[in-house]
Amino acid sequence: MQKKYIETGRVVGTHGIAGELRVQPWSDTPEFLLGFSSFFLDSQGLTKIETVSSRVHGNIVLMKVKDVGSIEAAERLRGKILYLNRRDITLEPGAHFIQDLIGLPVFHAETGERLGEISDVSKTGANDVWHIAKDASVWLIPVIPDVVRSVDVEGGRVEIIPLRGIFDDED
Repeated sequence: MQKKYIETGRVVGTHGIAGELRVQPWSDTPEFLLGFSSFFLDSQGLTKIETVSSRVHGNIVLMKVKDVGSIEAAERLRGKILYLNRRDITLEPGAHFIQDLIGLPVFHAETGERLGEISDVSKTGANDVWHIAKDASVWLIPVIPDVVRSVDVEGGRVEIIPLRGIFDDED
């Protein structure tokens, strides 16, 4: 089941004395967070915060939040996870949230054999790499069109054509 509220970053510190937050984004680019004016401080969407302004500063986002006007008030938010409501997010076709991929079973697209499940995703720059776990083994699978044939998050299924030799050590 997909989560309604998506983890999108963490408040890692303050900036200046006027209560600006330093947010480490958990997205492909920090600019992604600039498109939102409301965030939540819990996974149920009970505590909403509204941004007054935000801007990218290196690989973080500096965010000014309504009703947070001092360094002391901002410091109380340090370590908090920021969430977005899934319905407020538009992904490009073929893009998926990492947290939706974790736990999905992975099958061989031609044989139907269950190869394992996605246990983690690494960002390498050129392409993502899925960690496919089965029993005590983990295989690293590049997320490229030659390998990934289909991803059905709602249906709970991923199909791949593994590169030759990747699963050969399996007993």
